[in-house]
Amino acid sequence: MPNENESEKTMPLPSRTKKKAPKIPDELVDQLLVGYEKPEDLCGPDGVMNQLIGRLITRAMSAEMSHHLGYERGDAAPAGQTDRRNGTSTKTVRSGSGEVEIEVPRDRDGTFEPAIVGKHERHFNGFDDKILSMYSRGMSTRDIRAHLQEIYRVDVSAELISHVTDAVVDEVKSWQSRPLESVYLVVYLDALMVSIRDGGSVRKKAVYSVVGVDSDGRKDVLGLWIQQTEGAKFWLSILTELRQRGVEDILILCADGLKGIPEAVEAAFPKTIFQTCIVHMIRSSTRFVPWKERKSVCDSLRTIYTASSVETAKDALDAFETRWGARYPMVVSAWRTRWNEIIPFLAYPAEIRRIIYTTNAIESLNRQIRKAIKTRGALPDDNAALKLIFLAIRNAQMTWGLATAFWSLAKLQFAIHFNDRLPL
Repeated sequence: MPNENESEKTMPLPSRTKKKAPKIPDELVDQLLVGYEKPEDLCGPDGVMNQLIGRLITRAMSAEMSHHLGYERGDAAPAGQTDRRNGTSTKTVRSGSGEVEIEVPRDRDGTFEPAIVGKHERHFNGFDDKILSMYSRGMSTRDIRAHLQEIYRVDVSAELISHVTDAVVDEVKSWQSRPLESVYLVVYLDALMVSIRDGGSVRKKAVYSVVGVDSDGRKDVLGLWIQQTEGAKFWLSILTELRQRGVEDILILCADGLKGIPEAVEAAFPKTIFQTCIVHMIRSSTRFVPWKERKSVCDSLRTIYTASSVETAKDALDAFETRWGARYPMVVSAWRTRWNEIIPFLAYPAEIRRIIYTTNAIESLNRQIRKAIKTRGALPDDNAALKLIFLAIRNAQMTWGLATAFWSLAKLQFAIHFNDRLPL
């Protein structure tokens, strides 16, 4: 069985055949590089790159205007058409290589809406994506402004950065309400504590994330929820929301020892098996064991959760109590109290056990989220927290593969044990 720190293996992404762009003639490149002496001549504020981008955008807009009016520049307008070209206006836009000056064509009726750079847009070529990328990696507004000025020689206001990042809120709402799969083989639930301003003080709030594994072994974050207290009512509201978004069945739900969640699972998904995270169980039950003896205690606990059957695990727990019960009765009490939540995974073969015995899949996600928020201090409100965590999740999911490198074997075992509940 893998340990809790074992990194997740990712599967290579399927190759995609890309359409090749037309090759730029060498003669044209030679013309553009006439007079080139230093890198600034190519990439500087007045370099060839910026000039070329500006000219290309201007020409593209002119072509869009021709399509809008229905005739080419210099040709006669169609009979009876009153709308005509009406000169141009100069506009400065931000691009990945700096600020670019373009000429925006106008028409008499004012109905022309350029697509390549909209009327009210001041940036081009994924500039918003650069801001979001830096924001999602924990950079503050001040850091983003300084970085854009240093690298791209572009002065961006704090208001623009806020406007770009605030646009993510609508995307988060859409993502949070999107339809889900009807069946998930495994669902993980865990919390991350985040400092958020609430009124005039800073509070630690729990941000709960739910990760599901579908029948193809693909992991997906199903949603995010912020709550200051735990309880069956809150968990039931999350599970009910999942049902409303299309989830009809969950085979196994794995979570930490969250208060009230077994009862909520029973109410929302009666057939679902609840499995407490063994790694969390070990951590919580041994937190008062002195460090010098913790390894020995954990080695003894290992004989319980690696047992071949529930009966063998029960014998191992009895043996553990005989050896350590007098010295650490709280450990024995914790395992006996939550025994019914600990043992479900022992009924399955190793291929399923390694997937459900721990919430390590969601713990890995939380580590990546912490990297994004650790330099930010207290976030201004709940929306700011959801926005930043959503962007961090989007970055993390780019590297995700299957739930396990042995998914074909695991799926076969799921089919054997849950045959009538698997989607066709």
